[in-house]
Amino acid sequence: MSQNSSDAAELTLEGQADSTPNVIDGVAYARLYGEPLFRMPTDLYIPPDALEVFLEAFEGPLDLLLYLIRKQNFNILDIPMAQVTLQYLEYVDQIRITNLELAAEYLLMAAMLIEIKSRMLLPVRKTDSEEAEDPRAELVRRLLEYEQMKLAAREIDALPQLGRDYVRTQIYIEQNTVTRWPDVNLDDLQAAWADVIKRAKLTAHHTISREELSVREHMTGILRRLQSSRFVEFAELFDPARGVPVLVVNFIALLELAKETLIEITQAEPFAPIYVRLAYSPTYAPA
Repeated sequence: MSQNSSDAAELTLEGQADSTPNVIDGVAYARLYGEPLFRMPTDLYIPPDALEVFLEAFEGPLDLLLYLIRKQNFNILDIPMAQVTLQYLEYVDQIRITNLELAAEYLLMAAMLIEIKSRMLLPVRKTDSEEAEDPRAELVRRLLEYEQMKLAAREIDALPQLGRDYVRTQIYIEQNTVTRWPDVNLDDLQAAWADVIKRAKLTAHHTISREELSVREHMTGILRRLQSSRFVEFAELFDPARGVPVLVVNFIALLELAKETLIEITQAEPFAPIYVRLAYSPTYAPA
């Protein structure tokens, strides 16, 4: 609507107005000193460059009809067509003054209401085989469907929405992740070694010849064994059948390799099995 910037009276648009005879609720042009205006003053001067604002109170013809019915507590299954049609046409007449394009959307529904009203005024012949069809049936069906969709849209709008209720956060994850095994507990290593010795003592030995034991040879043997497998369980590096002396030398060789950082002794968690692996890639094994 147009508003004169030099006018001392403040005009405020509103979506709904108090009930007034022959005037539909919610279509007042403005309020002047708190009183609703339903007709444009004939002596109101509107400058050519005045600000023009138009607020749509309804989303469409069905929305307007549903508002009229619910506002006046009419039974939607028994619509008083004469009263509703009159109020609907008054609203269309008022919006045609300010927005012809918007009013065109409501004219088709106005024609439908007039047709239904006219059909209800005609006499109906009832037969025993069939019941007379209510002219309002199709309109009632459309109103009920629209009301269901409106309620569903309201529930969807109440759901959290990006940008309105929350914002998106970005988390950067490294492309290459390296598994870091926890350090082996000394007590677990001692327990594993004690288990190897225990199983070795349960094995009968009949070795007569004396064997020269070399720590370096056992270190080389352990490295060759680890090159064929990524992880080897601690107990698999010891053969109880070879006797306790060989096991001791083999264990010393294992400790020497760990000391020289040629192997890694890992354990997933406390009291879990202990595994041994090479600390370098087999392709670039040291000479």
